[in-house]
Amino acid sequence: MTVEATPELRMEIRKLILESLKINDVNPEEIDDEKSLFDGENVLQIDSVDALEIVMALQRKYGVRIDDKNPGRFIIQSVKTIADFVAKETGNT
Repeated sequence: MTVEATPELRMEIRKLILESLKINDVNPEEIDDEKSLFDGENVLQIDSVDALEIVMALQRKYGVRIDDKNPGRFIIQSVKTIADFVAKETGNT
């Protein structure tokens, strides 16, 4: 069964990303839910250190575990993949 996150959860994730990376010059609405956070298609273009910060923030806020059994690089691809993972793990749909 596929679990898809609500628009509210996706917005919460965008805000969490900006807060955890201390980015003040980007509005949450500017982040495309579908585009990769790692390449030039998205406004953020994060790197591996940023991804670790995001993982830690997600674990603190939602109590989810992102480790070897949950391939982090696939979960942290986009706002949508992060939000869908959080929704599935927490039942927050």
